[in-house]
Amino acid sequence: MSDTNDPSAPYSYEQSGVSIAAGNALVRAIAPLARATARPGADADLGGFGGFFDPKAAGFSDPLLVAANDGVGTKVKLAIDHDRHDAIGVDLVAMCVNDLIVQGAEPLFFLDYFATGKLDNGVAERVVAGIAEGCKQAGCALIGGETAEMPGMYAAGDYDLAGFSVGAVERGEQLTGEAIAPGDIILGLESSGVHSNGFSLVRRLAADKNWDMHAPAPFDDSRSLLDALIAPTRIYVKALLPLLREGHINGLAHITGGGLLENIPRVLPEGCRAMIDAGAWDQPGLMAFLQEQGSIAPGEMARTFNCGIGMAVIVREDRAGRVTQALEDAGETVHAIGRIGAGKRGCRIGAAHGDWGASAEWEAAHDA
Repeated sequence: MSDTNDPSAPYSYEQSGVSIAAGNALVRAIAPLARATARPGADADLGGFGGFFDPKAAGFSDPLLVAANDGVGTKVKLAIDHDRHDAIGVDLVAMCVNDLIVQGAEPLFFLDYFATGKLDNGVAERVVAGIAEGCKQAGCALIGGETAEMPGMYAAGDYDLAGFSVGAVERGEQLTGEAIAPGDIILGLESSGVHSNGFSLVRRLAADKNWDMHAPAPFDDSRSLLDALIAPTRIYVKALLPLLREGHINGLAHITGGGLLENIPRVLPEGCRAMIDAGAWDQPGLMAFLQEQGSIAPGEMARTFNCGIGMAVIVREDRAGRVTQALEDAGETVHAIGRIGAGKRGCRIGAAHGDWGASAEWEAAHDA
C-alpha cells in the first residue's frame, strides 16, 4: 500500500478500499453452496462470465421464459442491526420465485447482487448460504451473482441485496387470470410473518415504541420479538407447481407490497371483483400487535401488510376441496378467505366477522 503522504507513491485498488483477494476468497467459499443447488439444466458452477441453463434438459419442449427481480427492502437493515444475516437470503429468493409461480412458471435459476462498502466475507457467506437455501426450497439453481465492494457508497457494516430469477412455462400453459370467473373461491395460504414488505413502518414503530427485540414476543412467549419479525418469507413454489400442471388453479396472487387489497385485483379480468371475508381466518398475533402498536387503520393494514395471507389461490368452486387437501398435504395452512363476484375489477375486504379489514376497498380505476 502506498504512503498517502508521499505524492509520488504508487496507488493500488486495495488502498482505495476494494480487495480483489477478498472477493476471490468469497467466490471460493460460496462455490459449494451454489453447487448444492444444481438441478437438471444447470450445473450451478460459479466463476464464468455468465451462467448457462438448458431448458431442454429441464424437460421443457416449447417454453416461454418468465423473469422477475426484487429486493428485500429495509428488512435488510433489521438483519444488519441485529447480526441476523442467515435467512435474509431466503427472503431474497422468495420475493422473486413467488412472483414467477403466479405466472404458472417453474423457477429455473437465480442470480444475486450483493453490494457493500467494505466486504466482510463472514457476513457475505451467511447471506449467500441463505440464498442457496431459498433456491433449494424453490427447486432452482444458483448459477451466478455479483459482489460489489464500493467504498463510500454505504455506511460501515451496511449492505444491500437484489435478486434475479428466470422461470419457464410451456407455451399455452401460462397463468394469465383469464379463466377466473364469478363464483370462484379464493383460498389463502398462510404467511410465515411479515415476509418482506412494510418494514419501514415496522422499524419506525420499533424505534418510537422502544421495543425490546430480544424479549419474548408479547403475542408468543416461545420466541423473541426479533425472531417473529425476521422470520423468512415463505416459498410456495413446490406446493403449487403440481396443481398448476394439472390445471386446477385459475389464478394466483403473491401478497406483497399493497397487501390483499392491491395484489389480488392484479390477476383479475374485467368484470370480476374479489370479495374477502375478514373473519374467515384469525389475524395472526404479530399482525394484531403491529396494528395495536401503531393504531393502524384497517384499510392501511390491508394495503401495507399481508395480514397473515402470503398467497391467494383462485379456483373453481368444485375444485376448492381437492386443491385445499393437496395444499395441506404439501404442508400449507389453507383458509377459504372469499370468492369472486361480478362487478368492477377490484377488491373489498368485508368486516362481517372481523374488524381489522373494515370498509377496506380498492378499485381497479386506481391502478396506474
